Amino acid sequence: MSGTAVAVQGAGRAVAAGRQAETDAQVYGMWLHGKAATTQRAYGREAAVFAAFVGGAPLPTVTLGDVQAYSDHLAAAGLAPASQARALAALKSLLSFAHRIGYTPVNVGAAEKLPTLRLMLAERIIDEDTVRRLIVAEPTPRSRALLRVLYYGGLRVSEAVGLRWRDVQARKAGVVQVTVFGKGGQTRAVPLPPHVAEGLTALRGDADADAPVFVGRRGGALTAGQAWRIVKAAGARVGVPALSPHWLRHACASHALDNGGERILATVQATLGHASLATTGRYLHARPGDSAGMYLPVV
Repeated sequence: MSGTAVAVQGAGRAVAAGRQAETDAQVYGMWLHGKAATTQRAYGREAAVFAAFVGGAPLPTVTLGDVQAYSDHLAAAGLAPASQARALAALKSLLSFAHRIGYTPVNVGAAEKLPTLRLMLAERIIDEDTVRRLIVAEPTPRSRALLRVLYYGGLRVSEAVGLRWRDVQARKAGVVQVTVFGKGGQTRAVPLPPHVAEGLTALRGDADADAPVFVGRRGGALTAGQAWRIVKAAGARVGVPALSPHWLRHACASHALDNGGERILATVQATLGHASLATTGRYLHARPGDSAGMYLPVV
């Protein structure tokens, strides 16, 4: 092959490499590829809402003004700051990806900042007695086991309803270990104490290894929405109607650190599957046991 032919072929490959998508639909597909199913659904919804807002304008024609107008629209619609932040984070992710693969000339979302969120963690941590009461008050064994797994395992609701019996393994002294497939494709092993293990394994019956641990009314796996309703109902029984599955995850981290202190910070991080120790450390600040004011003179 002549030098000219090689140069032409190389140029063709360079053009092809810079043009990795021809349509918005292709960009969406590549952007969502490999993400968790829940993330795909959430990001897909946010992308569809933005596309409708700009009247279906192709991504390469979207401007910073469009992004800012959308941000103003979310605020004017009365969405909570956290909901606004989620919507804009998804949009910024999409626009960043589109630019990274050469589909758009500029990343117009880079200049838009996410809303500053007030830390609400302390308001979402229920005390140990409330957890005890909501578990004791739960009338059905399956739902009681679900509440315990969410609390003692610190699992996300999607992780809990995704458990199969092959993920549950007996260990010494009555402990069971659940293998959790979590956020970001990470896998972690979470031991559960004997009293939780007993109620969990009692649900199995003759179910095979691939059967769901938590079964819905129609025989399939309990859905995340059904689990939410179980937790909400449990919270309503004990006077916490705002309770959600994630509150039990918060409670797991907070109560463990209250009882074990900073020495178990890494253990709590591993249990909950936090990518950063700083994330786990927020629970120390949300429920501080000490402060500078405790050492000041009485005036």
